[in-house]
Amino acid sequence: MNAFGAWEMPEEYRLLRDNVRRFMAEDVRTAEDQVEHDAYKLPPHLLNPLQDKARAMGLWALGTPEQYGGAGLNALGYAVVAEEAARCRMGSYVWAAGAFGMDPPEIIWAGTAEQINEYGIPSVKGDRKGYFAISEPSGGSDPARAIQARAIRDGDDYILNGTKTWITAAGISDWGIVFARTGKPGDRGGISAFIVDSDNPGVSFREIDVIRSYSPWEVFFTDCRIPSSKRIGEEGEGFKILSRFLGINRIPYTANCIGTAQYALELAIDWAKSRTVFGSTLAEKQAIQWMIADSEMELQAARMLVYQAAWALDMGKPFQVESSIAKVTGTETAGRVVDRCIQIFGGMGVTHELPLERWHRELRIKRIGEGPSEVHRMVVARHLLGTKA
Repeated sequence: MNAFGAWEMPEEYRLLRDNVRRFMAEDVRTAEDQVEHDAYKLPPHLLNPLQDKARAMGLWALGTPEQYGGAGLNALGYAVVAEEAARCRMGSYVWAAGAFGMDPPEIIWAGTAEQINEYGIPSVKGDRKGYFAISEPSGGSDPARAIQARAIRDGDDYILNGTKTWITAAGISDWGIVFARTGKPGDRGGISAFIVDSDNPGVSFREIDVIRSYSPWEVFFTDCRIPSSKRIGEEGEGFKILSRFLGINRIPYTANCIGTAQYALELAIDWAKSRTVFGSTLAEKQAIQWMIADSEMELQAARMLVYQAAWALDMGKPFQVESSIAKVTGTETAGRVVDRCIQIFGGMGVTHELPLERWHRELRIKRIGEGPSEVHRMVVARHLLGTKA
């Protein structure tokens, strides 16, 4: 169901949406059916043909500028694809089961030509893989104050010590962008960004078991020597550079959650139409009708908030508050909808025969990732009240 009211999705995005939806149904889910229920990656013989087709469709490295080999989608296009890329079992975290490749951390495009050529472009091609490390055991929602990892200048190098945690893909990447303090504590101007090779002496990783199958990592830096040529921007400019990218990822991140919930709702609707209890189908029970109606209404509202944030970003308007509103609404709505879908399926809803229980676990994490709901509510409140605390 796609009602847009006064705002109509441009034709190019409708075509994009339909092409991705068809690709998911005909290719991705067919390949995914050949791996176990909680898998988070496809073997090469299944993944490579999908990636070849995605490249041919112009859907490779979705958020990477075209000049570097990516699809170059704007925010609205990215949101549309991110929602459709959720329409598979592992799509909540591994979009389209990995068919669209991976964008390197966006901040690499703020680097030098040498850094882009050595790390950014090979990552777009799929020859390398990078991670992005801000959060630490001391916290992640307030990096200006929470970052304690320290990089001390030593001639032409820096000596990095510290720990990063909850870092996606760190242990399976060959490089990362790490934020560390080069100035005084609590000072936004005292944070710098560094490229760190995973095989650099002094770097180690620990996988963190969580409720989803795709685990984050802890990264340890012990007297890790980094050449100054690996610093992105000037010393102390890390947070300033980072701020250019903050909030952008929340838009496709949230759209993807909505896509997961929408797909779950479609499965539940089909089940409600076919399942007979007490002499009639579930679809004829008012309690089920209301669950389905509430879910569709909430998803449509959440989707429009994502589109509003994407539109603001594409138009060069302030979008941080809009992205916070969309993120809270979208992730919380998605969790509620999938919970209702499990209820509609009853006992089947919590089995491994369906992806619902997996999505339930994964969507719970989405209310924490990319900033917890409470922080985004604080952003909205401060904007309305004009306060800083």
